[in-house]
Amino acid sequence: MTDAQSNLFIAEQLVRITAKEARYLERTVNRLRNVNIDLAWVESLENNDEHSEMLDAFVSRFGRLQDTLGDKLLPAILRLNLEKTGSQLDNLLRAEKLGWIESTQIWIEIRELRNRLIHEYMESANDLLSALHQALQCAHKLGETQLLMAEAVQKVHAK
Repeated sequence: MTDAQSNLFIAEQLVRITAKEARYLERTVNRLRNVNIDLAWVESLENNDEHSEMLDAFVSRFGRLQDTLGDKLLPAILRLNLEKTGSQLDNLLRAEKLGWIESTQIWIEIRELRNRLIHEYMESANDLLSALHQALQCAHKLGETQLLMAEAVQKVHAK
């Protein structure tokens, strides 16, 4: 297997994985949208296993999809397209220029939101509520990014 074939195989495998991760995230988002998430809901997490498990699933799936897209799939697609890989910021800037992500700034904001969800989970109910509402509003951007990256791999495969 040549390097090009190996890079294509890895990228296609990561596309399949991230597609599944995006579907799982979407299912969890839909479940959470069917619940009235307010301060009382967040404050009930300590004593409500169903709610805390839904939140855990969301935070985990949100973070996992972003990690896999940014840390694994993006560098794989860059290599596949014979682009130089660098720091995550360099990779994101290149991906924005190539149209694989909407905006580096939005990606960084989603990353910061992911970190807030993880770290504020146990700190402040108000902060967690705010971060959770923001994350639910922008979760679809991760799915859109997965589709854009999948298209980039498909274009190379079609050549």
